[in-house]
Amino acid sequence: MYEGGCLCRFVRYRARGRPRHETVCHCTICRRASGAPSMAWFTVAVSDFEWLAGEPRTFQSSGHGRRAFCPRCGTALTFWSKREPGLIDVTTCSLDEPECVPPRDHTQTAGRLSWDKSGDGLPTFRGPRPATGDHRA
Repeated sequence: MYEGGCLCRFVRYRARGRPRHETVCHCTICRRASGAPSMAWFTVAVSDFEWLAGEPRTFQSSGHGRRAFCPRCGTALTFWSKREPGLIDVTTCSLDEPECVPPRDHTQTAGRLSWDKSGDGLPTFRGPRPATGDHRA
C-alpha cells in the first residue's frame, strides 16, 4: 500500500496493488504540467486507487487524457486516459515515500530537453514504452 498527496496536504490518496509502468516521462505535456524537465509516474488499477482527503481538480490535457491536481497548491497528482480506463497513473514524487517506487525506464525521450542528462543507465524509449502501450499525453 502506498499513500501520498499534495504539498499542502489538502489532497491525500492511497494506492494498493503492485505498481507497474514505473517511468520518467519527458513529453512536452508532462513538462508543462509539472514545470520540470520530466515527471516520474507509476500505474495502478483504478480499483486500487482512492482519494482519502480533499477534492482534486482535473483538466483535459489531451484528447484522451485528464490530469488531477490540488486546487490549493497545484501539485500534479494523477493522469487517467480513455485509452486505458481501468488504469490510473500516479505521480511518483507525490508519494510519502517515493523511494519505494523507483523508475524502470524513460519514455517519450524524443521530447527530452538537450540539457536534461540523467546517466542512470535505465532503458530509454523515444516514444511510448513498446511493450506496454504507455499512454501518457
